[in-house]
Formats: sequence, structure tokens, C-alpha cells
Amino acid sequence: MPAQQRRKFIQTILTGSVVAGTAPMAWAKDHHLQPNNFAADNRFKISLNAYSFNAPLMAKKTTLDDVMEFCAKEGFDAIDITGYYFPGYPEIPSDEYIYHLKNKAHRLGLGISGTGVRNEFTDPDAAKRTADVLLVKKWIEVAAKLGAPVIRIFAGKTLPAGYGWEEVAGWVTEAINSCVAYGKQKGVIVALQNHNDFVKTAAQTIDLLQRVNSEWFGLVLDTGSFVTEEPYSEIEKTTSYAVNWQIKEKLNYQGTVSDMDLDRLCRIIHASTYRGYLPIETLSPGDPFTLVPPFLQKVKTALAKAMANA
Repeated sequence: MPAQQRRKFIQTILTGSVVAGTAPMAWAKDHHLQPNNFAADNRFKISLNAYSFNAPLMAKKTTLDDVMEFCAKEGFDAIDITGYYFPGYPEIPSDEYIYHLKNKAHRLGLGISGTGVRNEFTDPDAAKRTADVLLVKKWIEVAAKLGAPVIRIFAGKTLPAGYGWEEVAGWVTEAINSCVAYGKQKGVIVALQNHNDFVKTAAQTIDLLQRVNSEWFGLVLDTGSFVTEEPYSEIEKTTSYAVNWQIKEKLNYQGTVSDMDLDRLCRIIHASTYRGYLPIETLSPGDPFTLVPPFLQKVKTALAKAMANA
């Protein structure tokens, strides 16, 4: 085929794909993921957030190696290895240790769905915010070496006394923008977790997401942390921004604690544009080696039901 005809042929294919809506990924103006024709129903992979094992990990009664082996044994697809459980946190671990975990996960057949750090971008002290930006950037490097696609961050614990939400949101946005730019360089998505902290509602969550407005920034949708408005509606409003999840056992709505309606939640997830890892997290007191398996089975059952009834 002559070069001119070849170029015209390729251009026709590319143009046709866009017009027909068959591009693998279409980004809206605000960059959050839009529906695509290749999001097959079965593209959900269940992960375990290591925070489920917070007590035994912090008490040194178990190790990340133990938790990874547990995940493989119980049939998880992946693990989210929170940064707190690496030796020496908040200092970054050695490459040797990072690559040990990466190697072990591969040999166990586990993906690494993410990692996370604790940061405070609502602190009135600009120097402290800058220090936490540097902390996040260091752990972005860890995430990249680990092969984790997402690093989980927070806005901050609370609205500091004497300041308005809008002013503090400006600090948070500035800090996140710096982190996201670095994440883009390293191929790691920075994701804000709604945590009933500075960010309490879907509206506040979306406000921050749209201020940053980058395909390298998204939401870790914490299903248990919308507590001031009707939670399932809040979850639905934010699903299109999700790049990762935290599926929790309980809701705490306006001071009333109840079991998560997993059937309803999984219908919402399945109806959304999200496809990918679905990390679960158990927070109930007791032995996570005992608590996690039945919750995993409940999530699997609810997800299968949502897919079958779609």
C-alpha cells in the first residue's frame, strides 16, 4: 500500500473509533473516567486492605509476609499494603525489602492494588504541609517500585479552628497538585480517601477532585465514611471518580451504626463505570484471621448477584 494511502487508512480507523465511541478510554473535560465499551462485567478483582490487620501488624504479632500468604490462601486477587506497616515508616524502606514484597506477591499470584500514607494537608503551618508533600512524594517512589498503581492520601484530619473551608481547601489543593505532578512522572495515581475528616460529604469530595482535575488523581471511595448525608446516595454521586475503593462492614450514618447493605452497594458498583480492584477492610474488634474470610465471602456473593441480575 502506498504511504499516502496507508496514512489515510490509519486516520480513517482512528477517526472511526472515536466517532463510534470505541476508544479504549474516554476522558471528560474534568478527566474523570467515562464509560467505555471494553469494561466487561467481570473486571472486578477483590483485594484486602492490610489495615484490616492493623492491630497484629502494629503489635508485631504478624508480618506483611503472613498477611500476603493469608490473602493467597483465602482467594484474594490482590493486597493493598499500607505504608504504616513497612519497617521504619515514615522513612522509606530499602529497595531490597520493597522488591522482596513485590517478588512474593507475584509468586503468590497476588496483585498489589495500592499503598497509602498518613498526611495532613490541612495544617495551618505551611512548613508542615510542605514536609508532608515530601513524605507523599517519597512514598510515590515506593509505590512505583512496588508496582502499586495507586497511592492513598488524605486531605487532613479536620478544619482547623479559625479558618474557613474554602481557604483550607486551597492549601489542600496546592499540596495535592504538587503530589499529582510527581505521581504522573512516576506512573502512580494519587488518590484522595474520603475519611469523614476535612472531607465529609460527596459535594466536598467532588469539589477537591475537580480543583485538581487530573487523570493522575482520583478517589479512594471509602464506603463507610459518608456519615452526614444518606450514604448510598453519596457513594453513587462519587463512583465515577473512583480509582480504588474501601469496602467496609459498617455504616455510621448520623450516629447510627448498621451493617453495610452489600447487595445494594454491589449493585451501585456494578452500575458504575468503575472496573478494577475492590479492596475490603474489616474494622471490627477481634482476630482478623477469623473476621476477614466470612466478610470476603459476603462481598463475593453480593458482587456475583449484582452481575447476574444486571
